[in-house]
Amino acid sequence: MMPLALADKGQENIIRKVGGSPAVRQHLEELGFVAGGAVTVISTMGGNVIVKVKESRVAISEEMARKIMI
Repeated sequence: MMPLALADKGQENIIRKVGGSPAVRQHLEELGFVAGGAVTVISTMGGNVIVKVKESRVAISEEMARKIMI
């Protein structure tokens, strides 16, 4: 397992675990980051990570991306 922040661009990955405080986990799950779901890193810029999750593009901070394990 490794954090989403270190994933290769363009490669689809499966989310293994979502960490952080209960509030952070709930927020990420509402965005579609759930264990067993697919996520693809589109790009990284300025400390943000743009990912494709559940047919949507979402920008999250690198700190949040470190809480999502793939």
